[in-house]
Amino acid sequence: MYLDTEACYRAVKSKDRRFDGVFYTAVRTTGIYCRPSCPAITPKLANVSFHPSAAAAQLAGYRACKRCLPDATPGSPDWDLAADVAGRAMRLISDGVVERDGVDGLAARLGYSTRQLNRVVTGSFGAGPLALARARRAQTARVLIETSEMSFADVAFASGFASIRQFNDTVREVYAATPTDLRGRRGSAATSGVINTRIGVREPFDGASLLDFLALRAVPGIEATGEGWYERSLDLPHGAGVVRVELVDRPERYVPCSFSLADARDLAPALERTRRLLDADCDPIAVDDQLASDPLLAPLVRRRPGLRVPGHVDGTELTTRAILGQQVSVAGARTLAGRLVASHGRELGLDGEHRVTHLFPTADVLAEIEPESIAMPRARGRALAACAAAIRDGDVQLDRGADRAETREALLALPGVGPWTADYIAFRVLGDPDVFLPTDLGVKHAAEALGIDDLAGRSETWRPWRSYALIHLWTALSDTVPSEPLTKES
Repeated sequence: MYLDTEACYRAVKSKDRRFDGVFYTAVRTTGIYCRPSCPAITPKLANVSFHPSAAAAQLAGYRACKRCLPDATPGSPDWDLAADVAGRAMRLISDGVVERDGVDGLAARLGYSTRQLNRVVTGSFGAGPLALARARRAQTARVLIETSEMSFADVAFASGFASIRQFNDTVREVYAATPTDLRGRRGSAATSGVINTRIGVREPFDGASLLDFLALRAVPGIEATGEGWYERSLDLPHGAGVVRVELVDRPERYVPCSFSLADARDLAPALERTRRLLDADCDPIAVDDQLASDPLLAPLVRRRPGLRVPGHVDGTELTTRAILGQQVSVAGARTLAGRLVASHGRELGLDGEHRVTHLFPTADVLAEIEPESIAMPRARGRALAACAAAIRDGDVQLDRGADRAETREALLALPGVGPWTADYIAFRVLGDPDVFLPTDLGVKHAAEALGIDDLAGRSETWRPWRSYALIHLWTALSDTVPSEPLTKES
């Protein structure tokens, strides 16, 4: 959109918050860049330029506005949902792949040469992978400086900087302020081991329904819920972690969250995976407008504006749970997963008080489990072992950098994995916004209650947001269907 100058300028003049994170406004006369909704500016059109990313604005020599904090916006919904190479690269950069493996490693993950990847990413975002990673580190650092009690040295380490000097230089360049200036009068204190911060989301945000969905499926040992909160364990690149998010409905544009990490370097991937879980980068206005145009779905949309598609933090875990859930109730699948965690999961090993105790078994462990040892049909046990082996061997990629069509094809080639399982993985792990499960019995019950006769045909009118329609139908079951439905693999 940033190439359409007139459309961007109209959004800036109207202070339209829906475009925060979609593009950035740079003002030549001040040398700063802002959100489209920034209350501090209404610049003349001749004095502004528009950029597709914060990194692109920074490369052009602009500094972040201190009032609207443009780098703290939710990610662009276009980037988050895009299935092309640039979108996949952006999601891996946000997960910290550049810090861990370098640009060469990122290119290898995507099957491109480094030169090709730089050209593709720069063409889409106005900046290359290194600049995008640097902007992400700066954003993480600023949020930690302003919201946590961590020392500056700990902030630099947790944000992914290689040295204190690099951290200080980047913060001064990006924000025209020192870390001390950003922290203000709160002072600095040593980290307590728990990092309290926040995640930006677009409004409206239906946190209560998201919590209900997660609570219904919470697996003992790795997940816990309570009044207004959800906690789960995280298997991160350098060690274990725990995240707790507050999901009460609130007028603010942030979800409070706290992290307990074995290694502070894992903060960036922990934040990114939690963003996926919350579907934080969704554009709820666009989704709700499209779905509400259907008179049968409109009452559901009005009842729950800003309903999110719950993502997931671990592709192996979600795939395992999807196979366990074939043709059993949600409660039955949760019980099976809990037994698997208790017998094969790893103990968390983190200090502090947590409601969770284990990490989910890895693909290596699951691939070695005898199918007969799991209290489920043998065919399904063999499917679980085959799927785990494919993940372990790299034949199936289950992260946001994977090609969705290739992953679906690879999953369907495995024994015991049909369209329901492959598509459920696609919309919760890969973030595909346009998945529909017409054979799911819960969906059929909800459609029947709403008077939808031709479900397959009508769902075509919900594109490209059928995943959100699916969540609306499942959520409506609590209003219309008292019993817990079975899921069905076809």
